[in-house]
Parts: sequence; C-alpha cells; structure tokens
Amino acid sequence: MTELAELLACPRCDKTPLDTNKKGLHCKACKVDFPRIANIPWLFADPDASLGEWRSRLHMAMQKIDKELAALDAELGDPQLRALSRQRCERHKSALITHKEALASLLAPVGPQLLSANFDTYLALRTRLPADHGLHTYYANIHRDWAWGEEENKASLQQIARVLGDNQSLGRTLVLGAGAGRLAYDIHTQLDTELTVALDFNPMLLLVAQKMIAGEELELHEFPIAPHRSDDDAVLRTLKAPGKSDDRLHLLFGDALRAPVAKGAFDTVVTPWLIDVITEDLPVFAGRINTLLKTDGRWINFGSLAFNAAERSKRYGPEEVTEIVGECGFATPVLAEATIPYMNSPASRHGRLETVFSFAASKSGKTSNPPRHRALPDWIVTGKEAVPLNPSFRTQAMTTQIYAFTMSLIDGKRSISDMAEVFEQQRLMPKGEAVHAIRGFLIRMFDDAGRGEL
Repeated sequence: MTELAELLACPRCDKTPLDTNKKGLHCKACKVDFPRIANIPWLFADPDASLGEWRSRLHMAMQKIDKELAALDAELGDPQLRALSRQRCERHKSALITHKEALASLLAPVGPQLLSANFDTYLALRTRLPADHGLHTYYANIHRDWAWGEEENKASLQQIARVLGDNQSLGRTLVLGAGAGRLAYDIHTQLDTELTVALDFNPMLLLVAQKMIAGEELELHEFPIAPHRSDDDAVLRTLKAPGKSDDRLHLLFGDALRAPVAKGAFDTVVTPWLIDVITEDLPVFAGRINTLLKTDGRWINFGSLAFNAAERSKRYGPEEVTEIVGECGFATPVLAEATIPYMNSPASRHGRLETVFSFAASKSGKTSNPPRHRALPDWIVTGKEAVPLNPSFRTQAMTTQIYAFTMSLIDGKRSISDMAEVFEQQRLMPKGEAVHAIRGFLIRMFDDAGRGEL
C-alpha cells in the first residue's frame, strides 16, 4: 500500500501525497476521508455520494433479479407451456437464484444490502443503471476476461506489444478503465512493468479482478444474449486467472476523468476501449493523459473508435485521432490496426470480429492543463444550492405532470377515446389531438413493459 500511496493524489484538489489512516486515505487540504472498499482505495471526488449512488444502482439491480424471478414464476404457472420451454425456464430460474446469491456475496463490501427502497421507487427517481455502466452491459466481459476469452485476450496483448516495438519497458503503468482487469493483469505479468495500477469506477468489475489476481476462483453464471442451444441459456462458469499476480499490481476505484494520481507519476498510461466511450472530448482527455505522464512517458491506446458524440464533428476517425494526439504534446504515434475476435463466447451466437485501433505515443512536451472535469454542477453534488428552474426543467416538469395525469386516467374502464374526452374537458388539448398523443404515450409504455423496463 505504501508504494501505491506515493502515486496517489486527491481527486478534489490534486494534493499529494495523501495521508493514511484507519479508514483509508485522507486529504488534509480538503479534510475528506477516502475509504477502502474490500481494501481497495475508493478515490472519487465525493466519496460518500459516489458510494451511495453505487449502492443504489446495485441494490436496484438485485431487485430487478427479483422481478425477473417473479415473472418466471408467472410463466411457469401457465399449464399450456411447452415441455422444452418449461425445462429452460426452470433452469434459468434456478440459475438466477444462484446468480443473485453470488452477486450478493461479491458486492457485499459496497453495501447494497444496507438499502431497503423498493424497485418502483428507484424507477421513479430514475436511478436505474446506465446503459453503458450496468451489471448486465459489462457482465459478459468478466467471463471473457477470466473464463473463455483466451484467444481475444492473447490477441489484445499482442496489439499492445506490436505498437511498443522493441522498447517494451513500461515502468510505472496506469491502466484507465481497466474493467475486470484481464488486460492489466496480462500487461503486468507478461510485459516489463515496475508496477501496475488498474483503475475503474465499476465496483463489480474490480471486486472480480481482486479475486482473480489473488489466485482465487469464482463461480458465476453466464447469460448469453443469443444462446447456441437451450442449455446455453444460463451457463455456470468457473473464473480464474492463469496464476496469482505479485503484489505490484494494484487496484483503484476512481474516475478516469479525474484520475486520483499524482501529475507526472507514470511512465506509461494505457487506455483500453476507453477514448470513444467517455463523455469528454478527445482533445481535452488527451491533455489529461499528458499531465499524468513523466517526461518521455508513453500513452498506449487500444480498442474501438466508435465515437458517438452528439456533435457529428466529434465522432473522430483514425486520421483525426492521430492528429489530435500530436497536437496534445505527443510525438507522432506508432499505429496498428488488426481484426481480432470480440466477445466470442462458446455458448453464444453473438460473437464477432472487431477491427481495433492501437497506438503508442511518446510524450514530447507539456500541454496546457485541462480544466478539472466537472461531471455534475454543484447544486447536484452538494445538494445545498437552489435547483435552477431552467427552460429544459420547466418543459420536463410540464411533461411529467401531463404523464402523471394520463396515468391517473388509466382505471381499467376508460378507453383512449374516453381519456381524450377528459383531456378536452380539462382544456389540455382538443379530443382529436389528444387521441393521438395518448395513443403514442401508451405505445411507449407498452414497449417499455415488453422490454422489462417497467
């Protein structure tokens, strides 16, 4: 821990080094304690708020499993259910029960079991797991990393080695967005590193990584999107690493956009499958990478270029990425592209090939310090300032009121036409317009219910 502590900085004010106490780490400047979760430092700018948010997300995910189990019970109660479908549903139910128990044990250090609000309350507050940061979205990556993904894992490391060329001495290495940790583990155990720090903000992923690098085994069910056979609907996997890592591979909870590490502390920064999914524009993020590196340090990138920014101009192609890297204090990068297996589970029909874009760029100069990333305004973070009544909030408030009024009219007796008459009586809109508006609203509700989102 002492070796790691020397590299850390406060994610609020950048003070380094941090002090160590019984609870975890402490910033004297901010007077904030940063806890350890399962002995992994929890270094978010607002540690209590982030821990509360993750507890809510994980608690809701566990309750969603209960909803799935209740839905399965209802389906199994159908006497006309075909025999093979019944067998598959019964297997899936049994797997979900085991899955919930395993997740509860794995996630216990985060404390979702401390919460008691029900599923509907969380939906009302919109604390559902984000589409790209949920248990289900990245859950398959755990199995890829530690169960069946050796071909992809090997190909990924080969691309890293390819852009490194003859100089594969990485020194102190930081992996941002390390996920379940396999690439960080492979880099640390197979390349020349002095130490490796694997950072991610998802507790489930790093708690799995912790067990793997310690040489433990973990049993978790895989739930393929498109099973090869009915028996592949839920497959119990044994997760394990090729071998136990040494104690120079460290895990760290934190936000890659406010990386809690000292400026210029690392010889190498690796960004796997990250630059195209973060919310920050690439030129700004590239400047952040520059500040984390020592003079002559290297930035290694690996993964996709599936930028999906709202602005078309920020959905960068390979040539633009190369140009941006050069503009942010890096020498001309060494580039490599290769088509490798991606998420090819033996139990799924959903695997594919992916053309990955890799580069290694040496730091050639400093760049202006990017502004501290602010994911949310202070009135959300502190909860002490007035919530601004901006135009978008006004519109949303009115929309929510209309939705609530529409829902209040659903009593099992009124038709869409009847509801539209009430709209007209309340002078909300003419009946002819209301029929179309209500129908559109109910279609969205019906679709959400069919997808299990309600």
